[in-house]
Amino acid sequence: MSYFKKHIPLFVALLFHISGLIGILCTPYKVFFVNSTPVVLLTMFLLLSSTEKKVAQDYFIFFVISFIIGLTTEIIGVNTGLLFGDYQYGSVLGPKLFGVPLLIGLNWFIIVFCSGSVCSQGLNFLQKKFDVNVSSSVFKIGVVIGGAAIATCFDIILEPAAVKLQFWSWENGHIPLFNYICWFSISVILLSVKMYFSKLIAQPFSIALLSIQAVFFLVLNLFL
Repeated sequence: MSYFKKHIPLFVALLFHISGLIGILCTPYKVFFVNSTPVVLLTMFLLLSSTEKKVAQDYFIFFVISFIIGLTTEIIGVNTGLLFGDYQYGSVLGPKLFGVPLLIGLNWFIIVFCSGSVCSQGLNFLQKKFDVNVSSSVFKIGVVIGGAAIATCFDIILEPAAVKLQFWSWENGHIPLFNYICWFSISVILLSVKMYFSKLIAQPFSIALLSIQAVFFLVLNLFL
């Protein structure tokens, strides 16, 4: 039973995303499944949070900072074009603040948090594999830069499918390189904050969640 409970978040994440793929690609209920995106995103956040109970204070603080920075940068982007490029959000992701769905702040947190976890776990593996020890400061820099690169790569995977699902749209249908530059830069800022909270260690579920979402959007890119 304890083994089952330990893997409930992974099971639920797989269930939601596999059901979503089937519903969007193989049934006449595509609109229903697409419009369920806010529920899925909120559920993934709750599952992720359930694996971080031991560091509730640091986790909550980083979540609030990520949410505010992510939402604020998107508001600037949508209303001025000074960040990311010229784009607008559709109605799929729910209630908006100054043209930006509130859930986008949550999405920034999930992607950056999980990307940092993937990079942290990867660097730990490489250190053990090659019997190399680096200083704490070098390790943190590696997580910040590497994690930001992973978050940016995730956005590259996400963008085409998100546009097809009408999460948002780009002027002239073109996704500018500037969007990815901004993604990397903002991710660096957020991951620098994350590394300040040293108790936020890489949890297996956060790594699995980013992988599941990446595969989900890759499949949609191929078959939508």
